[in-house]
Amino acid sequence: MVKHENFKTCDQSGFCKRNRAYADSVTSRGNSWTSPYDLERASLQVKNGELSGIILKKLEDDGQTVRLPLFISFLQSGSVRVTVDEEKRQKGNIELRHGSQARKERYNEAAKWALIGGLSTDTSVAVSTESGTTIVKYGPNQKYQALIRHSPFSVDFVRDEHVHVKLNGQGFMNMEHWRPKLEKETKEGEEVIEDQEPIKENTVDESTWWEETFGGNTDSKPKGPESVGLDITFPGYEHVYGIPGHASSLSLKETRGGTGNYDQPYRMYNADVFEYEMDSPMTLYGSIPFMQAHSKDSTVGVFWLNAAETWVDITKPKISSNPLSFGIGGKTDTQTHWFSESGLLDIFVFLGPTSKDIMRSYSELTGYTQLPQQFAIAYHQCRWNYVTDEDVKDVDRKFDKHNIPYDVIWLDIEYTDGKKYFTWDSHNFVDPIGMQKQLDGHDRKLVAIIDPHIKNEGGYSVVDELKSKSLAVKNKDNNIYEGWCWPGSSHWIDCFNPAAIAWWQSLFSYSSFKGTSPNVFIWNDMNEPSVFNGPETTMPKDNIHHGNWEHRDVHNINGMTFQNATYTALLHRDPKAPKRPFVLTRSFFAGSQRLGAVWTGDNQASWDHLVASIPMTLANNIAGFPFVGADVGGFFGNPSNELLTRWYQAGTFNPFFRGHAHIDSRRREPYLPGQPYTGIITQAIRLRYQLLPAWYTAFHEAATDGSPIIRPQYYIHPSDEKGFAIDDQFYIGSTGLLAKPVTTEGAQSVDVYISDTETYYDYIDYTTYSGAGKTFTIAAPLDKIPLLMQGGHIIPRRDRPRRSSGLMRWDPFTLVVVVGNDGTAEGTLYLDDGESFDYQAGAYIHRQFSFKSAASASGGAGGSSTLVSKDLGGGVGKSKEYVKKMAKVRIEKVIVVGAPPEWERRTEVLVVEDGARAGRKVGLKWRRGEGGRASWAVVRDPGVKVGGDWEIEF
Repeated sequence: MVKHENFKTCDQSGFCKRNRAYADSVTSRGNSWTSPYDLERASLQVKNGELSGIILKKLEDDGQTVRLPLFISFLQSGSVRVTVDEEKRQKGNIELRHGSQARKERYNEAAKWALIGGLSTDTSVAVSTESGTTIVKYGPNQKYQALIRHSPFSVDFVRDEHVHVKLNGQGFMNMEHWRPKLEKETKEGEEVIEDQEPIKENTVDESTWWEETFGGNTDSKPKGPESVGLDITFPGYEHVYGIPGHASSLSLKETRGGTGNYDQPYRMYNADVFEYEMDSPMTLYGSIPFMQAHSKDSTVGVFWLNAAETWVDITKPKISSNPLSFGIGGKTDTQTHWFSESGLLDIFVFLGPTSKDIMRSYSELTGYTQLPQQFAIAYHQCRWNYVTDEDVKDVDRKFDKHNIPYDVIWLDIEYTDGKKYFTWDSHNFVDPIGMQKQLDGHDRKLVAIIDPHIKNEGGYSVVDELKSKSLAVKNKDNNIYEGWCWPGSSHWIDCFNPAAIAWWQSLFSYSSFKGTSPNVFIWNDMNEPSVFNGPETTMPKDNIHHGNWEHRDVHNINGMTFQNATYTALLHRDPKAPKRPFVLTRSFFAGSQRLGAVWTGDNQASWDHLVASIPMTLANNIAGFPFVGADVGGFFGNPSNELLTRWYQAGTFNPFFRGHAHIDSRRREPYLPGQPYTGIITQAIRLRYQLLPAWYTAFHEAATDGSPIIRPQYYIHPSDEKGFAIDDQFYIGSTGLLAKPVTTEGAQSVDVYISDTETYYDYIDYTTYSGAGKTFTIAAPLDKIPLLMQGGHIIPRRDRPRRSSGLMRWDPFTLVVVVGNDGTAEGTLYLDDGESFDYQAGAYIHRQFSFKSAASASGGAGGSSTLVSKDLGGGVGKSKEYVKKMAKVRIEKVIVVGAPPEWERRTEVLVVEDGARAGRKVGLKWRRGEGGRASWAVVRDPGVKVGGDWEIEF
């Protein structure tokens, strides 16, 4: 069980308690309250799509004001950025306590790490001011409006004549300005008591302004209180999603108490939470402060760009215009309250109107997910630990013996010499190169763990260089920080430092990291950072990073900087023929998606953790980091054979698919449970390999437009309010595949909800289901994976089982045409070499497949149905060279599900390839569906090239 005493509640986090209390005070005062933040009219300027000015914060005690520079940028994407700073800190006109070397400014470099583009402003905005409100019309055709009220300061964002997002509508805005600590005056000869309670100003509780103690550690807070808070309201929106990672529902819950709600805010403070609990807003390993709000046919979003500890309160009051209606027939507003310990108030607002629009705009800012090597989206086998190189080779052989495909085997920390990274335990890993050669024989890879803590041991060259080059994180006294982790006494590389990144890169060269070869990739764990003897199992907040920023300012970005350093190192490891790096991270922030994959952390072998894995992975997908998965089987404990089997069936639909286990758990490789379990697990893994073309196409889509790889119900069916809270079923990319994993012990069936009028077909036997807004009970004995195909799609796959994905490189394809109600179907296939960056120069195949039945083409019976392949690649750069290289790779089968009955007597189709003088005839077999199953037809070996233009006439 999680040790709650090791982690703060809101009441134990000074700034959280203060901001909640501030909101309560504002709420209790009702209409008598006026927010003390006013926009100074005379300071307003508009230039090149950006409005600037000064917000004046009025102080209650003496009537003085604090100047807060404001910038509102209207971006070409239609998004808006609102930034508020503090002038006195900005100019360095403050005094630090305790002789601290920390920077005086509010942290202003989060954007440097999180953002890579999308910041060009829209210079065509139209600005007017009337009755104390500045109105800015912006976006495509100036269809959006920002209503900027001067006194008190607030911003309403309008689309289609409705307010969709409100900033400071409740008046919770709170920027804790710098002020000197007022020490009690002492008379001559009077004793000064160090720990004496400070003087209170106007009865305000200052007890956590100047220092804060938790878990035996005292935070010195040299800059005093500096939190930022703001309320963000979504009028008319009942559902909000995002802000991972939490073990919670996809549709976020209220946090102010009440039946079924939480009494704590959602917390984002990356932490190593041992045996985390279910259904909780408690912080976990990573944070993405990006939220979507959804109502019928409308999605909006906000991105809170702040790297410090952050909490988010959520309430959903029912708003009624008629006081006598008792809430009946009213609308629900979602009111959120965000507050961070330090940094700027820096917010992006997205007005949609669709979730896809928001994902695209967000991805333009923070980057698209990495297009990984193909092996990375296949199956990974891991445990803590495979104990010798012979152990690894034995596992490898047993996968082959049992005909179970896999691509990667992993090594946890025990492979090292005494937990010193970049070394091997020479007694247990006698021949690491020989081990890697065996893996390479079947195009398999090895992933080794390397964490940011460096063992503090004399004679260890890595730590010696870390110290001599001064590349480690420092403590508040500006000396090298020492903490405790797996190796014992350790230091932490400071990857905010460019020199540290360059040095880290040098450690991965084959001459430095001896015993590694090109098929070795890296796992970055413990990078929150995890510090066993630190406050909340992490670093003290007053530690100092490169640039003299305090750790409190950068904490949630820290893990991303370490992954970035490792990604950069692998990128430069083979300069003559660079391959796409693979780096798995545990800690993450907005932008981490550019660098690799993530997993949901140290879960447990229990049914409730299997249940939670689905909304957790969905949350990451709609927060812009879709390459995510949960450890199959659960990390802690020993799953029953049934749980292990069901988890593999669920895990095959994780974008990142890895089996993993704790050092104290029993071995559970897929070949160990025995029959029928091993056979069923093998089929689940083979399903992943069969659908790798569809998965890789979905990854390409994510890497080009920000789309989720697995997609929740509200994303696919934005009009169906009954589906907005569903988070136990999902769609895979644009394939129309709808998965509903079994997550209940002993279950023999599942209930699948269908939103639309389209016909759905069982993936295996083509049983049909149709009826919008209906729930269907589908049989799901242990050997059955509930997977449906939505009509109107064409699914690419490869049906020949191989030992690894690399061995499938030249295999032919099968196209599954799932005919829609209108007699049509469409799908795409993206293909490249699966490892290099040549695709950026055009070395890929991108095809669109379109099917039209005779009825849909002619408006009635008669005529020919056609299946057409069209190029989406554009033929640029290395395109022709790659298409020529793949010339022998063909479509070996076309399956048409929902084939019309008039095909019963047809035995041939006509295949016409581009450039051919004439078409040729190929056999067709039609099969009648019975017992509620659809009819289907098969074209065997049409002989067409996967990269060519062609048409099949039925």
